[in-house]
Amino acid sequence: MQERLNAIQAAVNAAQESANSETKSSAGDKYETGRAMAQNERDRNLVQLQQARQLLAELQRINPDLPCEAVRPGALVSTSLGHFFVSISAGKLPLDGTDYFAVSAAAPVAAALSGKRAGEQVVFNGKPVKVLAVS
Repeated sequence: MQERLNAIQAAVNAAQESANSETKSSAGDKYETGRAMAQNERDRNLVQLQQARQLLAELQRINPDLPCEAVRPGALVSTSLGHFFVSISAGKLPLDGTDYFAVSAAAPVAAALSGKRAGEQVVFNGKPVKVLAVS
């Protein structure tokens, strides 16, 4: 997440620099268009930056030292469907030779598994899913 934040911040800075470096020419409309495009790019990047900051804050609220006996945010969950890290939506994360999928607690699969313990079963997308381990 920190790498993502850094990349977005760099894009914000580049767009701002681009807007600031637009010089007025004899073709005033060209100047205004270029400046507006750079400002729009900066604004889009600022929205992404705010979203990334919110995700980082959400991730930082997870205490990895707390034991997980049931599926909750911060849990590593192995199921018959796959392996999950209930945290934020961040895609595939390799850990000790196993690929875990980082999913938000609000994701449908995490919501279906919420509160379940090893050995319990749920139905997800019409299919039975067994919880094999929670840590």
